[in-house]
Amino acid sequence: MTPPHPVLIVDGNDRLRTSLAEQLAFGGEFTATGAASIAAADALIRADGNRFAAMLLDLGLPDGSAREFCAKLRRSGLRMPIIVLAGAAGEAEVLRCLDAGANDAITKPLRMQDLIGKLRAQIARAADGEGGVCTIGPYEFRPAAKLLQEGRRGRKIRLTEKETAILTFLLGAGGQPVSREILLSEVWGYNSKVTTHTLETHIYRLRQKIEPNPAEARILLTDAGGYRLEAG
Repeated sequence: MTPPHPVLIVDGNDRLRTSLAEQLAFGGEFTATGAASIAAADALIRADGNRFAAMLLDLGLPDGSAREFCAKLRRSGLRMPIIVLAGAAGEAEVLRCLDAGANDAITKPLRMQDLIGKLRAQIARAADGEGGVCTIGPYEFRPAAKLLQEGRRGRKIRLTEKETAILTFLLGAGGQPVSREILLSEVWGYNSKVTTHTLETHIYRLRQKIEPNPAEARILLTDAGGYRLEAG
């Protein structure tokens, strides 16, 4: 059984921080440690930053700039994924945080399904950078190499960067459907102006590569206004 992923939640709202920790821990996939300020988070990271699989970082912290904190962590060599928690009016600062080294962003009020999907994807990507291999249908998926390899025949399928990102995020969703809007945000970036037609074109081309019969998809499925990977 895979051990839970420890997540550091940095948010000055005690009620939200406690609620997030409880919800993340509910299914046993994550554990959570809370910090109410940048100073508290910095102390935890300096003590043992490598124990955290990811960090949720609020924009409105009481004792400093989230952007500067991101930049400081990256300068120190910390590679832990950082997901920014943004208010509705925080778009410009979110973009600055992403430029400073944050990996992703999500807008409050939070939808737990979306947040968990982002955590899974970022943790999977961090593992991929260390040579991770995952299974998708009959294939071994090597995201770092942008490669699918079919076990029985040894056939290799080369993927584009966007195709790799689509499969990585869907894999992180654990077989649950992911909406087109979330995939667009994840694959093309926060505040992207790319339309769903672009995503659908990439899905079509991906099915041509991986499905035995692309007209009757069995691996990459359309479901609930989005897409999902068939488990197993």
